[in-house]
Amino acid sequence: MSHFRFTYVLLLLCVLTVNPAASAGGEGTEIYLLRVSDAIGPAVADFVKAGIRQASQEDAACIIIELDTPGGLADAMREIVMAIYGSRIPVVVYVAPSGARAASAGVMITMAADIAVMAPGTNIGAAHPVGAGGKEIGKSMTEKVTNDMVAYIKSIANKRGRNETWAEKAVRESVSVTADEALKDNIIDLVADSREDLIRRIDGRLIEGKGTLDLAGARVVEVAESLRTKILKTISDPNIAYILMMIGLAGLYFELSHPGAVFPGVIGGISLVLAFFAFQTLPVNYAGILLIILALIFFIMEMKIASYGLLSVAGVISLLLGSIMLFDGGENVRLSWRVILPTLGIVSGFFVAVAGLVFKSQISRPRTGAAAMIGEIGVVRQALAPRGKVFVHGELWKARAGSPLPAGTRVKVVSLDNLVLEVEPLAQEAGQSS
Repeated sequence: MSHFRFTYVLLLLCVLTVNPAASAGGEGTEIYLLRVSDAIGPAVADFVKAGIRQASQEDAACIIIELDTPGGLADAMREIVMAIYGSRIPVVVYVAPSGARAASAGVMITMAADIAVMAPGTNIGAAHPVGAGGKEIGKSMTEKVTNDMVAYIKSIANKRGRNETWAEKAVRESVSVTADEALKDNIIDLVADSREDLIRRIDGRLIEGKGTLDLAGARVVEVAESLRTKILKTISDPNIAYILMMIGLAGLYFELSHPGAVFPGVIGGISLVLAFFAFQTLPVNYAGILLIILALIFFIMEMKIASYGLLSVAGVISLLLGSIMLFDGGENVRLSWRVILPTLGIVSGFFVAVAGLVFKSQISRPRTGAAAMIGEIGVVRQALAPRGKVFVHGELWKARAGSPLPAGTRVKVVSLDNLVLEVEPLAQEAGQSS
């Protein structure tokens, strides 16, 4: 009987130990740390989702996301918010260090956290949606986008029990507040001086649906960005993606105009693949891509048609307009004029120069082969009656003429047939003969 009681107590202790609702991180001895100090984009979203997934698999005590962002893409922000909602372990968003900000998309991410914390000297707010280049979008579209974003941020605030009124103002009026004001207005839960202070202050806090945080002796493990994330972040920069596309178009253009060069075609192909991969993660305006392709067509036509530079001018204009219209995102997804102008100048100059070389080669006189012999001037070495030999281009050729020509007569090559030159006397030689 005593043996049965001992077994029952042991099983009960095991059940209480493994019960996840009993203590969030009860078995977790690690706190996973994710640093986000970039604009919110697909690469950042993948990084955060992977970090949350890894922390959940390792049964970490909690996840701390140190955030400093000017905002970013709405779709990427929603992916992060959904990942936070779906996390089975507590997620803490800590706007830090001092001087950092959680603007635009960062507001939603911060307010969606199980625990929202800010460091002194930070700010949160200014979540009003904007169009390309930070400019206001059309009136009707602005109203639709704003209302959608208001509903979204209010749902986040309601779910986490935070200030819905301020959340709406952050979107409609672009209001922004300091850390102390955010704490006072029930936008965040804590103001912590440092990460250590944050961990100390949230230890023992009850998280609804996730148990009580037990962080005593927990070790902080920073999740590093994977190579894939680093590459994706690099090429997802609109300026990098734009440069890759220009290199790709220039490389393929050179390969088409000079078949067999190989290297430019290989580099161009790789660059285009990387550019289109980046475009999948960016808000691309396809009208911009079509204008850039149209510019390439104009440059190719310049090689075939004598437009006296008009097609090149049209290509440059089309390339400029396409570059300006290429991305249609927020203020953090736009091309810099410091990238557009030099790239446009270099690429346009390259296209025009190659087109000029091709056109020049088309209209220039052949220098080798049978065609190069036409029009050459030679001297009759063996009288043509009507066949004989002439000395042309440093070589002795068999030749024939329409009328007999004595040795020493200067002649011009008219045609070449089976290595026999058809010649005629020069005008002055013909006058002397008559």
